[in-house]
Amino acid sequence: MLVNSRLFGWLVLVAILLAIPACSGGQGLAPQPAPQTAAATTQAPSYKLGPGDKLRMIVFGEPDLSGEFVVDSSGGVNLPLIGSVPAAGASVPEFKDRVTTRFRNGYLKDPKISVEVLNYRPFFIVGEVKNGGEYPYKAGLTVQDAVAIAGGYTYRANTSSAYIRRAGQDQEVKVDLDKGRVKVNPGDNIRVPERFF
Repeated sequence: MLVNSRLFGWLVLVAILLAIPACSGGQGLAPQPAPQTAAATTQAPSYKLGPGDKLRMIVFGEPDLSGEFVVDSSGGVNLPLIGSVPAAGASVPEFKDRVTTRFRNGYLKDPKISVEVLNYRPFFIVGEVKNGGEYPYKAGLTVQDAVAIAGGYTYRANTSSAYIRRAGQDQEVKVDLDKGRVKVNPGDNIRVPERFF
């Protein structure tokens, strides 16, 4: 009987300890998540749209206005009812706001719109690579990856550096490939130079 009463006492104690967090609204012994700092909530700069980007736009409740659209060479996106909407240089949220405003002005009472980038504009690679040209961009692409996609270096290539002209810029910037991987952005032009003997 003594063993049973001790066992019963331990069970009661365990039940009480388990009930404390529940009774206090989960604030007692339950671990609380650390508050997010400003650094954790800060987002990276938004991607800027440009010619060649392919977008998916959904206008909720309006399937005829939804679809896939490409930013054209003039930097606009031609949409049903509202015509060309400027997109080049705008972030996706900025473009969405422009479209929403246009639809609200005489077409839809309270448009609900979703916009996402389906395919980024291509990058270009020339110079001392085996198959220079235009290639589809993929997230996380580096110069080293771009060279591999273009068939690798020619025997004359300078493999320690390259030149990048960023989308929207007029001048090339030399990058040192010996110091690590160099990120490529959609629309970038990469030139692999010839080495000097």
